[in-house]
Amino acid sequence: MENISLNEKINELVVKMAKEPKNIENYYELSELYIQQKDYDKVMSVLDSLLAIKPDDVQALVGMGTMWFYERDFRKSLSYYNKALEVNPKNFLIYYNIGNVFAEWKNFSKALFYYNRAIDLNSGNPEIYNAIALLYQDIEDYVESKAYYEKALSLDPENTNALIDLGNVCFKLNDYETALKLFKKVFVLHPDNELVAVCIANALTLMKDREQAYAYFEKALSMTEEKYNIYICYAIALTEFKEYDMAEGMFRKAIEFNPKKANAYILLANLYSNKNRLQEAIELYRKALRVEPNNAETYMLLGNTHYLDNDIEQAISSYRASIELAPDNDEYRLVYSQVIEDYVKSVRGEHHE
Repeated sequence: MENISLNEKINELVVKMAKEPKNIENYYELSELYIQQKDYDKVMSVLDSLLAIKPDDVQALVGMGTMWFYERDFRKSLSYYNKALEVNPKNFLIYYNIGNVFAEWKNFSKALFYYNRAIDLNSGNPEIYNAIALLYQDIEDYVESKAYYEKALSLDPENTNALIDLGNVCFKLNDYETALKLFKKVFVLHPDNELVAVCIANALTLMKDREQAYAYFEKALSMTEEKYNIYICYAIALTEFKEYDMAEGMFRKAIEFNPKKANAYILLANLYSNKNRLQEAIELYRKALRVEPNNAETYMLLGNTHYLDNDIEQAISSYRASIELAPDNDEYRLVYSQVIEDYVKSVRGEHHE
């Protein structure tokens, strides 16, 4: 019924616009209806028509910029935002949106400049502080990031994104107790969110509260059909508590749940490698590479395991594959060159005998 009602509204508005082609409000209303319908091509078409009538319409310019931002064409997005800024240089939202473009381009200084201009014009908007916090989080300046999330929460204490992200920052700062409090606050607001339940379980794991951690992993599993990542987090927690057999079983559940994802194969192979079950680890790394054949890190892990198994030629072959996939990785090149050097020396030693 809702879709029919929405379609009827759109049809009525299209007729109205044909009669009143210069009524700007109709264009705003129609673009909003198409946004509700998630028909973004038609949103852009309506905004284009509006800009043909009124090229300096700030709302339409910002709308077009946002549509191109969602399409990830950031150059077009920025061009529309800049046009809007020329018309209205006092609109905080334009500066905020331009900041988002530069954040996507990983241009920290320009993103920060535009976010700060947005704050100058609207210091009470928590989303701007959230955006700056995320900027600092991306460059791993967790102390500065924490301060901005706290500012966002002082303006909006129930801001879910800020609570979760601040929890993650506290996690990075090894402040698991504060992270746990923040995640639990979100869970009170959203008790059906399995990802938050997993965050709580991860924090409890690192606080060594085994029973509570397991309880939250079980809650998370009961909340969703998408269990793959939860199985993996649960398995990692089990290894933290040295429950290696149970961890192996949980990794196996993840593999059964989605055999076309590489992560569980790799993590279980790592577990086997650490336990000196080298042949089983090698087989799992190979399975991971069949699923994801262009993963340089997996080839490196496979090479390390061959090396531990004293199969130096296979190790060299795997290391070479990792370098071919990631030629700029200095760490991989260093490992490869050292193993080659040792191998050449050992071969020469055999020949001298």
